[in-house]
Amino acid sequence: MTVPSGHQVVPPVRRPAADPAAGTSAEHVPAPPGTRPVVVLVGPPGSGKSPVGRALARATGHAFRDTDVDIEAKAGKPIPDIFVIDGEPAFRALETEAVITALSSHGGILSLGGGSVLAEKNRAALAGHAVVFLSVTMPTGVKRTGLASNRPLLAGVNPRATYKALLDARLGLYQEVATLVVETDTLTVDEVVAVIVEELGLA
Repeated sequence: MTVPSGHQVVPPVRRPAADPAAGTSAEHVPAPPGTRPVVVLVGPPGSGKSPVGRALARATGHAFRDTDVDIEAKAGKPIPDIFVIDGEPAFRALETEAVITALSSHGGILSLGGGSVLAEKNRAALAGHAVVFLSVTMPTGVKRTGLASNRPLLAGVNPRATYKALLDARLGLYQEVATLVVETDTLTVDEVVAVIVEELGLA
């Protein structure tokens, strides 16, 4: 596959290198070879993390893992039910556990939930990983999600305004953890995969 002509990969926000003197907690110790994700995908609802992740896994011969699936398996119920029955704080705790575990044990393509970057602990754990931020604008994101009922944070009286507020609150955090930012609005899944493969040298 070729990278679409005219497509611009947005320069990532670079984070300062960690201070060795500050020490490293056990949960942030680099995973052994083969148990570290090749690529970690982040982005808001509708950015295509799951379909791009699966396609990227097929293209590179790696396994695909989605922390939302891990959370549902751990909780024994769908994510919307976790929000309704247990509340968002309980979900976020499960999410952080899933993110930290996957980052230290999965050696393939990893997709994180849209709100995973909200936790400072998760953002710190992403340091040193190849993190791709799949960027999407509000109109496209709303169109792609269809304001689905299975996305609890988009439920409400004015889901379009909620989606915009979600993007506004998280954009800087996605940029903070990203080593590559890909604008997905006008790209197919295969074209996004082509950009990632080319830019990260995965071919």
